[in-house]
Amino acid sequence: MTPEDRFPGPELPDSGPHHPQDLDVLPYGSYYEPPEPPPGYGYDSTYSGYGGARFLEQHWPTLSHPDDRTVQMVHREQPPAAVQHEDPPTIELGPPLTPPLPEEVHFPYPQPTPGEAPGPLYVVGDVHGYLDELRAALHQQGLIDADGHWSAGRSRLWFLGDFTDRGPDGIGVIDLVMQLAAEAAAAGGYCRALMGNHELLFLGAARYGDEPVQSTAGTASFLAAWRLNGGQQQDLERLETHHISWLSRLPAIALEDDHLLLHSDTTAYLEYGESIAEVNDAVHHLLADEGADEWWDCFRRFTKRFAFRGQAGPTAVHELLGAYGGRRVVHGHSPIPYLTGSTHAEEGVPPHVPGPYIYADELAIAMDGGVTMEGRLLVARLPLN
Repeated sequence: MTPEDRFPGPELPDSGPHHPQDLDVLPYGSYYEPPEPPPGYGYDSTYSGYGGARFLEQHWPTLSHPDDRTVQMVHREQPPAAVQHEDPPTIELGPPLTPPLPEEVHFPYPQPTPGEAPGPLYVVGDVHGYLDELRAALHQQGLIDADGHWSAGRSRLWFLGDFTDRGPDGIGVIDLVMQLAAEAAAAGGYCRALMGNHELLFLGAARYGDEPVQSTAGTASFLAAWRLNGGQQQDLERLETHHISWLSRLPAIALEDDHLLLHSDTTAYLEYGESIAEVNDAVHHLLADEGADEWWDCFRRFTKRFAFRGQAGPTAVHELLGAYGGRRVVHGHSPIPYLTGSTHAEEGVPPHVPGPYIYADELAIAMDGGVTMEGRLLVARLPLN
């Protein structure tokens, strides 16, 4: 496995060092940046050789670029065969947690008027514990006020999963999302979230500790895997029963305004059901009743990535849309710099992540801006055209 390159990030609050993450496979391909912005765009637009993909930058300020605006093409060899991922060994890290229940919290907000139309739809990419960056991005979109409270009325907000690990305050992120869910509901909108693979890993670490599980590399444990995937001890120490209950009930997949919302860019969801309800019920049943090995297998399946890339990418997207509905897939999980190949940029140059990334014949939107690798934490209003 190759660690992500570390680059200086955009102008966002500094919440501490960004921990690089490992991916099983690095993408290769061509990368094209036109010398002048296309008509109607406020900033430069970036195109990639993967399925006519493009960035949308109308609402995202770009990082500074060199004065030389010459068109550059970077050709790369095709990647070797996929590297077999080996699960980490067992590490002794202590028993699972059994925290107490919290007090109920109420938020006084006015109720919507009868018949009021649904508000605009927003999605948030992977946060990974970067609470200050999340607050800044939500405030920039007008979704929260300067004090961090819901200010978007009947707007609808979906988080695409991966709240914890690698960043400094995963529990703070979960607390904020839970707070906004209550405040948005009281205001007539809603704030909801999907379960990502890191939620499965974090919950598994808390529940099963270093109990052995069967993996492709022999014996592993959730705690060992969680640690080696950026797990932060302070998050585990602050995890409470209401966090566990809330995380365990998150859906794995959702459909909003013809957008099929997923965490992972994989077709593994098809292995859990033929409808959205079946998939979510299967995952919830597994988390409630099944053992560590079944939980581990679910985590491993939802850690797969890159299914929508390349020539076969549109076909994979159509499989999911055909089963679950919608006209586009919106996902997190795989950082945009890996999808575009910008991790291969010249050393010291930040990855170019001006906004969400549309690819797979414009059937898929990637929302993981690579905040863990000094990229960006993305919040976008759908649809993107």
